[in-house]
Amino acid sequence: MPQLIHQHTFANGLTLLAERMDHVRSAAVTILIPIGAAYDPPGREGIGSMLAEMLTRGAGSRDSRSLALALDNLGLDRSESVGGIHLRLSGSTLAQNLPAVLEIYADLVLRPHLPPGELDAVRSLALQDLAGLEDDPRQKVLLELRKRHYPAPLSNDRRGTIEGVNAVSAEDIQSHRRRHFHPGGTIISVAGAIDWEKLKGQVGTLFGDWSNPPQPEPAAGPSRAVVEHIPKDTTQTQIGIAYPSVPFQSPDYYAAMGAVSVLSGGMSSRLFTEVREKEGLCYAVWATYQAFKDRGSVIVYAGTTTPRAQETLDVTLRVLRQLSDGIEDDEIERVRAGLKSALIMQEESTAARAGSLASDWYYLGRVRSFDEIQAAIDALSPRSVVEHVRRVPPRDFAIVTLGEKALTIG
Repeated sequence: MPQLIHQHTFANGLTLLAERMDHVRSAAVTILIPIGAAYDPPGREGIGSMLAEMLTRGAGSRDSRSLALALDNLGLDRSESVGGIHLRLSGSTLAQNLPAVLEIYADLVLRPHLPPGELDAVRSLALQDLAGLEDDPRQKVLLELRKRHYPAPLSNDRRGTIEGVNAVSAEDIQSHRRRHFHPGGTIISVAGAIDWEKLKGQVGTLFGDWSNPPQPEPAAGPSRAVVEHIPKDTTQTQIGIAYPSVPFQSPDYYAAMGAVSVLSGGMSSRLFTEVREKEGLCYAVWATYQAFKDRGSVIVYAGTTTPRAQETLDVTLRVLRQLSDGIEDDEIERVRAGLKSALIMQEESTAARAGSLASDWYYLGRVRSFDEIQAAIDALSPRSVVEHVRRVPPRDFAIVTLGEKALTIG
């Protein structure tokens, strides 16, 4: 059955995307607003996440309690989060409840109370989140890796800094929202048992009068190569590695994903097999692809004991560098199976589809069809992936280690 995907951009610049999924009775919505961590002003790092938390503390005619009750009564499985570029509002519910959910989301976006009396509680939660990093060394090393690999403001973390969180005032929250909440660049995507014409009409009614000039996306310099050790008195060592890859819209995107999947696509992947299983060097190792609009990166993590840390780093770097030497047919078969499985799972989830629609539109200005994605996956071969790795080899590493002893880079 062909995909039923619709798109409309309103006069104010707001983009609405929708996919009709006839086999479900639910619907999911994702709203992306370009006010992520990269938009946090210097000295107010963390303000985006604080704003996301404040949005649900009263909006429109409802105070915090009645708003939460209204969402719960609609059976909405929801989340509010902040990434590098976007603040994301998302929720899933029965399709019959979608109109009521959209009305509440319009209040959250256009008429939030942002009550000053709630700021101290929100600040306390933000500071607890930052304090929790000290008890989570894996997250700590990945955060420090991000700060060093990416240039400002892409290096900003959603949690911000203690100094930034403490400096945020109620007026800062209000002015940050006024400056960066705008329809141009905002994406609303819906997937499930929807009626497109009714959906478009309702969204036009709810958001059509929204007007605010868009702000340019933050500019940033090139990603950086650096080696740094963070001393910590612990029996474990955390290793974070990052290196440049291609952006999402690159013709090499699928080959880049194939290469990462060869490295870290299950228990038969190279990093798991060579670093963890054969050598018994670490208790965890993986790699993932991370994208911004103008760049991509491969992020690698390994957690090990201090005595085995140097060898873990050496073997991990060796596995990365040897990727261009050749890839076997059975590795690509495994990669294809994994990527297709993820694609099928996405087809069956309204929340995944709503998120994918919004992501595609942001990165590509269009929505990829399942047939297009499947054809690209089918086209992966040992040769195409190796040729990509030779064009864009693992190099210019940013390496951050956290533990008792500094490591050397061979």
